[in-house]
Amino acid sequence: MTEAPDRLKTILDECKTLAFDLNFTLAKDWKKESSDRLLVGYLPIYVPREIIHAANGLPVGIMGAGDRKQIIKGDAYYQSYICHLPRGIVEMALDTNLENFDGFLFPSICDCVRNLSGMFKLVKKGKFTRYFDYPQNFEKHIGGTFYRELIETILQDMYQINGVKVTPEKLNHAIGLYNTNRQLIEAIYNIRQDAPWRLSAVDTYHILRAGLTIPVEKHNEILQEVVTLIGEEYGEPLDNIRIVVSGSFCEQPPIGLIKSVEMAGCYIVDDDFMLGSRWIQGDMDNSTSDPLNEIVDGFLTKSAPSSAVYDVGNPKGARLVKLVKERNADGVIFCAASFCDPALLDRPELQKSCDAGGIAHINFQFHENTGQFKVIKEQAGTFSDSIKLWV
Repeated sequence: MTEAPDRLKTILDECKTLAFDLNFTLAKDWKKESSDRLLVGYLPIYVPREIIHAANGLPVGIMGAGDRKQIIKGDAYYQSYICHLPRGIVEMALDTNLENFDGFLFPSICDCVRNLSGMFKLVKKGKFTRYFDYPQNFEKHIGGTFYRELIETILQDMYQINGVKVTPEKLNHAIGLYNTNRQLIEAIYNIRQDAPWRLSAVDTYHILRAGLTIPVEKHNEILQEVVTLIGEEYGEPLDNIRIVVSGSFCEQPPIGLIKSVEMAGCYIVDDDFMLGSRWIQGDMDNSTSDPLNEIVDGFLTKSAPSSAVYDVGNPKGARLVKLVKERNADGVIFCAASFCDPALLDRPELQKSCDAGGIAHINFQFHENTGQFKVIKEQAGTFSDSIKLWV
């Protein structure tokens, strides 16, 4: 066995830098290259990035400040009994981190993010700000109509800034690019399912998060090279259990937390850390005369399970159990941000589904700026040992 290729190490270093550049330097440089380019920031978890790309824009994922920025002003905008993410993003907005962005989209994750969209309007960030209210009805003539009207409104927002008309050809091209992006990400997860020692969960996280800050074309090149590199045999497998992490779809866990879980003897073979990048399950047709309809259908029929979506008739618990079995995982770690109402309210039902499916599980909570992980490492280590001994 050999160590990871030098080229892979170089890529990982680049992605780590991109992933945590809270000034979004590359994205802002990209915008400067043409007067009709747009920067549109979006919060976790999902927005149809294809429409932004087709409008000559760069969709930029804003995942919070984590432990890389001290929160002072942001704490004045929110009560203390909510998650950390909104306060960190307010801090970024009040500083210079989000300068030169043209617009912001706030997906309907929870009330805190809904309020955050209003705060951005109050502090006059961007030329437009939209609360991206997902349909909770998945009937085409109800939720589909609502969703299409919302997308058309955002397209008009962008048109009023740069005058770029979005055509079916541009949308189809964008859909094709993001189909490729999701295919390559899935290829990485599939390789890691069989050989997780070739690329750690931390490195995978860096690669995916870097993709939220750069053009999709560049990210696809990176992903393709990673797929090729980790397709070769190297590294030494450890006596680790395989687990799925669930509940971290919005506020992101600190890197130290992910490392602690891995060091405790767990291979993370699937997760919902960067759920927006993997939201659409499968490809969307990129050759239709009405690609906007295809994007709407993609959301209605191919969405990933998430606590931000009311998926009656398609239970999240059954889908989690199915994922665990498909990934040949030994158990689930429920890892949610403190005060995250959607994730914490879903957790009991998900745990019941795991119990019914005979799947072992543990749970803990975190803040994105958590600095101590000893207890979490001990919990994960005990979980790993118990599965090795008794399951």
